Amino acid sequence: MEDKDLYAEIASIRSIMERSTKFISLSGLSGVMAGIYALIGAGLAYKLIYTGEPQVVYVRYNDPLVVQLFLIACAVLVCSIGTGVWLTVRKAAKKGESVWNQSSQMLLKNGALPLLTGGCFVLLLLCRGYYGVISPGCLIFYGLALVAASRYTYGDVKWLGLCDIGLGLLATLLPGYGLLFWALGFGVLHILYGTIMHFKYDR
Repeated sequence: MEDKDLYAEIASIRSIMERSTKFISLSGLSGVMAGIYALIGAGLAYKLIYTGEPQVVYVRYNDPLVVQLFLIACAVLVCSIGTGVWLTVRKAAKKGESVWNQSSQMLLKNGALPLLTGGCFVLLLLCRGYYGVISPGCLIFYGLALVAASRYTYGDVKWLGLCDIGLGLLATLLPGYGLLFWALGFGVLHILYGTIMHFKYDR
């Protein structure tokens, strides 16, 4: 009986320490929804970019197409962030926790630099017409942001980041398949990650 009490006390102390040092209000469902938005965006982009031939064919972009793709990417980003914030706030409220605390601030600070740097880098690639490496750039910098921020949240986030970095590097070796890797990294991986997170932490 004493051993059970000791284990319960140790688990309680561990939980308190984890809550004070890590942001644990992230919602797994937000990852699933972000993945769904990404796949929808990839589907729309596919119709705009690729021909109707069976094999994947890389076609040249024109200015109206670039604008359309940029708008699709912005819509996916806004929907993902909006849904993520809403679900995270809802989860925190159910647990009686504050969303804006020291852990969440450190998470944002650590993830912001690689994320903003990557955003600027991708915009420069877009302006210069280096379309073939935009998708790898998105995946690599996003992965770096996740790895940097993972210290202040669930460790599972780090593995998502490493997988995105790996996909980004592989996409660099296979120009013309950027949209496929983008869909895998931001769509499929997010859905898998979000599902795991939901059943592991949200239930």
